Amino acid sequence: MVNAIVLINVRRDCVDETAETLSRLNGVAEIYSVAGEYDLVAIIRTNTNEQLAKLVTKHMLKVEGIVRTNTLVAFRAYSRYDLERLFSIGFEETP
Repeated sequence: MVNAIVLINVRRDCVDETAETLSRLNGVAEIYSVAGEYDLVAIIRTNTNEQLAKLVTKHMLKVEGIVRTNTLVAFRAYSRYDLERLFSIGFEETP
């Protein structure tokens, strides 16, 4: 699995529409509206580097409103939350 974080600058008049369009692209796992230097952050999960490259350079470039992107490819994930979720699949907490 290839994971990437894409930092996105969007035209101010279409942040919501751009986020919704991005969320429908295959490989885009999550979209966050954020404060600061960037307007949106996309979490990308693909099976191969080639799929990631195609998503970012072909499909995302066609999305209306995107002004600029900065793609960060993840080497390793450190997340207690993901590990807890993985190991809790199928188990329900008792009241």
